[in-house]
Amino acid sequence: MIVIKVGGSEGIDLAAVCRDVAALWKEGQRLVLVHGGSHRTNEVATLLGHPPQFVTSVSGFTSRRTDRETLRIFEMVYCGEVNKGIVEMLQAEGANAIGLSGLDGRLLEGTRKEAIKIIENGRRRVLRDDYTGTVERVNIGLLNLLLDHGYLPVVTPPAISTNHEAINVDGDRAAAMIATAMGAEALIILSNVPGLLRQFPDESTLIRHIDPQRVEEAMAHAEGRMKMKVLGAIEALQQGVGKVIFGDGRIEHPVRAALAGQGTVIG
Repeated sequence: MIVIKVGGSEGIDLAAVCRDVAALWKEGQRLVLVHGGSHRTNEVATLLGHPPQFVTSVSGFTSRRTDRETLRIFEMVYCGEVNKGIVEMLQAEGANAIGLSGLDGRLLEGTRKEAIKIIENGRRRVLRDDYTGTVERVNIGLLNLLLDHGYLPVVTPPAISTNHEAINVDGDRAAAMIATAMGAEALIILSNVPGLLRQFPDESTLIRHIDPQRVEEAMAHAEGRMKMKVLGAIEALQQGVGKVIFGDGRIEHPVRAALAGQGTVIG
């Protein structure tokens, strides 16, 4: 069992990812594909007159400011355009994919944060109307039902809160929770860089291997969105996932390359 997370940043070759995923699926590999859609969401939100805003938590993590209108746009792009586009590509490659958000069947469930503490212009501020949270439970019964009946699950945020509200959750950490819940041997996180870079954005500084006992030290090299990917990796490894690989989603055969050790391997 492997879980593959493909990011939504500009430059990722989704067609190549889908070709690789479908080929592995047809060879009998049991897997779940998780995806993002951040770049397209930014474009659509701007076109709709509600441009994206990002906030930085007091612990240094950057995330999307998610008011109710942003959540509506988020669902439109992630659950609609991107999810169904990926399903279409996988179907064209012969994989019987089925697209699901974390809302469907309470696939991804967690608690909506009552408030988030952010740093704005050097000052602390509390946001109370934000629809964000963290995945705490995965409906593995639903995933196994689909897998056992020959479907390839394609999963996207948002999740559903314990109070039945849609919540924006981080896709990398959601993928880590799915990998943990499913007892995955590997979690592959594909993005628009070759892996974790010692000196971002210099791709020649790729870190090829990290001892899982020292994975928390990798946070010192993570910039921007990579911080959440490293946090997801830490959580997955601590909860029993065999290994985590940060791979390049811009290349041909990105999943096979990652499985072969190309990128940053933790484990």
